[in-house]
Amino acid sequence: MSAFAARWLAIGAALMLLGVLFGAFGAHVAAARLAPHDLEILRTGVTYQQFHALGLVLIASLARDTGEPGLLRVAARLLCVGIVVFSGSLYALAFGGPRMLGAITPLGGLAFLAGWAALIWHALRVVRHPARSSSPDA
Repeated sequence: MSAFAARWLAIGAALMLLGVLFGAFGAHVAAARLAPHDLEILRTGVTYQQFHALGLVLIASLARDTGEPGLLRVAARLLCVGIVVFSGSLYALAFGGPRMLGAITPLGGLAFLAGWAALIWHALRVVRHPARSSSPDA
């Protein structure tokens, strides 16, 4: 496994672990302390974090299988930024952070969209140029 694939596998797994912790915290501790609306905001942050952390694990696997990490690197970074901005702002809002943080949440959503678009672009390049993506040393 390349250093790139190992790094993003570890980051994705760590973000999944944190997502499980935040979800458990929300279900067992915060549920008694947060208003229902704030608890739903927390759950949304956890859900998006977990789905996109799985996306990072997928990217690590693709890097191992297809090589050529250029667009995969872009996709991974964008998904990571999306997790921090989107889920992070929702976590802050759920726990009483300034409501103006809601204004940056969509920027995290845009990062998610751009990350998935980069992954689509990578896939299309692999289909068009399979010989370029056969190197396992991405």
